[in-house]
Amino acid sequence: MSTIESAMSTIESAMSTIESAQVLSASSLGLLGCSVCGELNRALEFECGCWCCGAPLQQRKRDSLSRSWAYLLAAAIMYVPANLYPVLRSRTVAGAESHTIMGGVVALWHAGSWPLALLVFFASIVVPLLKLLAMTLLLVSVHARSSWRLQERACLFRLLEFVGRWSMLDIFVVAILVALVRLRSLATIDAGPGALAFGAVVVLSMLAAQAFDVRLLWDSAGRNERA
Repeated sequence: MSTIESAMSTIESAMSTIESAQVLSASSLGLLGCSVCGELNRALEFECGCWCCGAPLQQRKRDSLSRSWAYLLAAAIMYVPANLYPVLRSRTVAGAESHTIMGGVVALWHAGSWPLALLVFFASIVVPLLKLLAMTLLLVSVHARSSWRLQERACLFRLLEFVGRWSMLDIFVVAILVALVRLRSLATIDAGPGALAFGAVVVLSMLAAQAFDVRLLWDSAGRNERA
């Protein structure tokens, strides 16, 4: 029993030492991370720019929260007309037709192309909405100074950065169709106002993610010196 008690006391002392230890950050070690390439730089070389890519170095992105909120709210506003207005207008000898994003999904489903219908539905409706909600979660958590699942939220932000450029599926399809179908006497295809609004949603959501400084997650939770 004495051996067990001594082992338990050793574990408890080790745990208390770990809890009381100061968490080291890059800034406390005199290092700065480049927001472009991610390389570490010495703080003494702050004015010289990143040694790897030459980008300007800064402790934190300037006005990160206000700029992220502005881009996010603009993207949320443009999300409504992107789904209400047609993204594609076609005129043939049989008449004129216009399709919204959801209308195109329904048409593909009825035509038997359900894999393509699911792809368009998730890439053009679900993914942009999830991006807006995820970005809202990150911003609200910073304002609330939450320490809940910091690493998971940082990974969520990296995921948002990765999928941002792949959300233009509808715009790519419309651009290809408009470029290919130029038989004026038989058919014409033009992009509708919904395509412009959808492109604005994608670009604005990418700007919101780019303006957000992921280090604020740790700052607001008191895990960095700049809390």
